[in-house]
Amino acid sequence: MTAFPCVLFDEAHSESWTIRRDVAETMNPGHPDDSSYARAAGLLRGLGHTVDAHVEGPLTPGLLGARDVLVIAHPSADRWERTTGLGSPVLPVEELDAIEEYVGNGGGLVVMAEYEQEKYGSNLTELLARFGVGVEHTLVRDPGSAHNGVASWVLGTPRDAPDDPWDGQDLLAGARRACFYRAGTLTAPGHATVLFATSPTATPANRPLAVAVRHGAGRVVVIADSDLFGDDSIGDYDHAALWGNLVTWAARLPAVKSPAAAGESETGAEIETDAGARAEFRRLKDAVEALRPLQAKDGSVPEESDKPRAAGLVSEIAGHVERLAPRFPHDAAYLTAVVADLRKWSGQGLGVPDFLDALDAFHPDTQRVDGLEHLVVFPMYTQNGTTSRHIEAVWIRTIWPGWLAELERTGYDNPMFVPIAFEDFTSGYDTNSAVLFPETVAVRETPARFTWGGIFADREAARFRAVSGAAAATLKLALPPDAARLIASQELAQDTFVLWDLIHDRTHSHGDLPFDPFMIKQRMPYWLYSLEELRCDLTAFGEAVKLEREGVPHARYVQLAILFDRLFRFPITGDRVRNYDGLGGQLLFSYLHRNDVVRWTDNRLSVDWDRLAGGVADLRGEVEKLYRDGIDRSKLAHWLAAHQLVAAYVEPNPASVWARGAGALPVEGFPKAVVDAVLPDEFPLSMFYEALRRKLGDVVDSTKGIRA
Repeated sequence: MTAFPCVLFDEAHSESWTIRRDVAETMNPGHPDDSSYARAAGLLRGLGHTVDAHVEGPLTPGLLGARDVLVIAHPSADRWERTTGLGSPVLPVEELDAIEEYVGNGGGLVVMAEYEQEKYGSNLTELLARFGVGVEHTLVRDPGSAHNGVASWVLGTPRDAPDDPWDGQDLLAGARRACFYRAGTLTAPGHATVLFATSPTATPANRPLAVAVRHGAGRVVVIADSDLFGDDSIGDYDHAALWGNLVTWAARLPAVKSPAAAGESETGAEIETDAGARAEFRRLKDAVEALRPLQAKDGSVPEESDKPRAAGLVSEIAGHVERLAPRFPHDAAYLTAVVADLRKWSGQGLGVPDFLDALDAFHPDTQRVDGLEHLVVFPMYTQNGTTSRHIEAVWIRTIWPGWLAELERTGYDNPMFVPIAFEDFTSGYDTNSAVLFPETVAVRETPARFTWGGIFADREAARFRAVSGAAAATLKLALPPDAARLIASQELAQDTFVLWDLIHDRTHSHGDLPFDPFMIKQRMPYWLYSLEELRCDLTAFGEAVKLEREGVPHARYVQLAILFDRLFRFPITGDRVRNYDGLGGQLLFSYLHRNDVVRWTDNRLSVDWDRLAGGVADLRGEVEKLYRDGIDRSKLAHWLAAHQLVAAYVEPNPASVWARGAGALPVEGFPKAVVDAVLPDEFPLSMFYEALRRKLGDVVDSTKGIRA
């Protein structure tokens, strides 16, 4: 099961539509667009879906079980339609049974019906009856709500999704306009969701034109007109977005994988062959944890009475590394250096550790191979984790799929970027830390330059899924189907975060920069860091919009991940003392809310998906103007302008000195005095976020040390 759905178009039962353009040209030489779903198939492929045609033989349980969605587009006898000419339009009972069982077990079914359905000689109505859906033999006319004045080209009336605790998705997100060309109408069970209906002025009036139904573990979508997504119609209105929503919603959800730390591959084959190495790593962890309480914050072992015990543990750690080294032959030089640094530390009396030689030998940036694993042992602190430079041991796996490597090579060069995932770790990473950075390692002197930075995309993805899912449920946010799939799939979320991190990380050194964004320890008000991190995310969002247009499947999901993580997780994570990531999320929410892109009404959050990209781009424009103008300002003037930009959308603390302007700030002791005038919580949470934090605080806390 892959992160993206596998879609099967049935063309073996005399369907009136084909996804093979050459076949459409044979079926209908004069107007192949009227027989082709090639553009619809291409759109799905652009979303990452695998799309194939079934052209021969029956629809069997084995065939269907390997797919996530089955599409049946208007089977017909040849006397009524130009068809694929393959097989009979009548599905035998064995195939009807197979389809029903497939849907009940979690598969998706999308059926395109037609007006005057009874005349076409298929038994589509018999199939749909198994899911409680009927097709009425009629032709809808609506002169008052018609496309190009043609009464039978009916503009559907979108129906607002009802409160739906088992689903919570908005199948019409960004897709509220659709034209049904010569459509019939549908009947559906009470639990169905009517997506579009005829208008009150139509004949017949207020009748369903498109419905979505849950059946067992699966989902069924039925459309009363098959022309809607044909090559000559899918570009009309919001048809393309609707098509993507419907197929994505219907698709079987990806299977949940076991945690990587369990030592199990997709086939399970690694369990036996890798068991010895993993047992050895557990013994290494035990030794590291036994050493930890003997170490001071700087990594030294200060008590003379503890040194014999500590020396024995260090020797044990070195032995475990030596025994594990053959498992990582590509890191031989590094692991040899680790053992040497461990023994040198012990031999010199266990003072402040120095692992510069080992750090100089470790270069995961030169080994970006998908799935390549590394054993990492250093005395180091962990960002957002522990400030003590204790020995830590981490077994990591590189994430470097071919599509990402190509993007990095051709458009987003970032040779230092190393996306990674946990296999196992010591307790320094049983925290909120999701990075492995060389600058955290205890060394005798700072290297001339750092050449790599690791980000644990699996942990970021798992946190995102936990908090975003809980936030959507709490706020009653109806998710677009692709957003729901992103939250449901660890694999998809992980790959999404890898692309997001690649662009974000690279952006720190690109653009109009009034200050060095990497000098994070320089004395500045914390909202400058907020704006820098937000600037990089807004840039990543904009680049993802561009990449989506270019057909990069993960790009749409990057936009959703940035939006949800920034709006939901960042503002309510951590304390309120100079919480710069939290402030960036507050600013994004307030900007979108002020501009009516997000709305909080009737205790329900909604998003205007059509205007979202434009709203994010507008905020990005404001931040980039601040940066560009800042190049010509003094430092204090830039800091004040940045405060004013944030304060225009996020209310400052009523006690803020900065909010009163330059005249209220200290005139002596710059920069320390003005920085000291910043309140610990210069921009407090709004009432909306205070309430959200109370409801989701336990969820956020539960993501500490989370494993994918």
